[in-house]
Amino acid sequence: MTRTDGRSKVAAAAEPPTLETVAAVAGVSRATVSRVINSSPKVSPRVREVVEAAIARTGYVPNRAARTLVTRRTDSVALVVQEPETRLFGDPYLSAIVRSVGAELADTDNQLVLMMVRTAAQQDRLERYLRGGHVDGALLVSLHGDDSLAGRLHDAGMPVVVGGRPLGPGADFVYVDADNVGGARAAVEHLSARGRRRIATIAGPQDMCAGVDRLRGYLDAVPGPALVAHADFGRAGGAAAMRTLLAEAPDLDAVFAASDLMAVGAMAALAAAGRRVPEDVAVVGFDDADVAGWAEPALTTVRQQVAEQGRLMTRLLLERIGGGGLGTSAVLGTTLVERRSS
Repeated sequence: MTRTDGRSKVAAAAEPPTLETVAAVAGVSRATVSRVINSSPKVSPRVREVVEAAIARTGYVPNRAARTLVTRRTDSVALVVQEPETRLFGDPYLSAIVRSVGAELADTDNQLVLMMVRTAAQQDRLERYLRGGHVDGALLVSLHGDDSLAGRLHDAGMPVVVGGRPLGPGADFVYVDADNVGGARAAVEHLSARGRRRIATIAGPQDMCAGVDRLRGYLDAVPGPALVAHADFGRAGGAAAMRTLLAEAPDLDAVFAASDLMAVGAMAALAAAGRRVPEDVAVVGFDDADVAGWAEPALTTVRQQVAEQGRLMTRLLLERIGGGGLGTSAVLGTTLVERRSS
């Protein structure tokens, strides 16, 4: 005799709902439920509404692996940062890009896969992973030199959007950048309008578009001989570059640093050398990161639309993944924010 103490009913009730469960509640076939879940156009709005209500009522969760087999989509997007981990979490621009991409994806069904790569071996592994069908598309930021990863992924048929204008010969992929040339030009013109005549710059890396373009803007507007030192967009690099400039041109009266972190480092070096900001040397940065407002004195800087850049990059990529066309590259405007350092 079989014992029926209710445990079998409890076990059955605990089982997760299936396609068949949803179909029974909605009064449609299993195939119709599958078509709704996979966004097939061959379902009327009324039937889709009924099935979605049944899904909500039963608490059914689609099997992502099975859905991937049908749609050829993973619902995952890679954000590739070509910098070491320490730079990612210490650089306000990069951390803002990560936040804005994540926020833009939050209301979609897509997952963010954050990937950091610096060495050639890491890049090879990354490319194999991306081309292996694990993600639907890739956002690439902080490219260096004539890096061809974007072009290789594009040639392999993967949707790609790049943060910043690529330096090397590019394939047909879109990018979103800031007006780095115009922003730097405005910074130097501001210093010149304040009566500064020996204006130096701490330029960023020349294997990155932001470093190249911000130096170009400085050279376009500097009123006298160019005074240039190079650093890596970081605070320590800015301080070292400032010491070099003071040694080479002790009569300089202003400096445009191509990032706020470098500007803060430069102000620390100026203070250590007994130079007052802005009385002796005026300083302007670039980014308008939080550190610009915290600096002492508060830093005049060029504001770029970092959050909008990340959001727009994400929207363009999702459009390409969805078959909505190639999209158009965009250059976002910059604004000079005047504070006490100049």
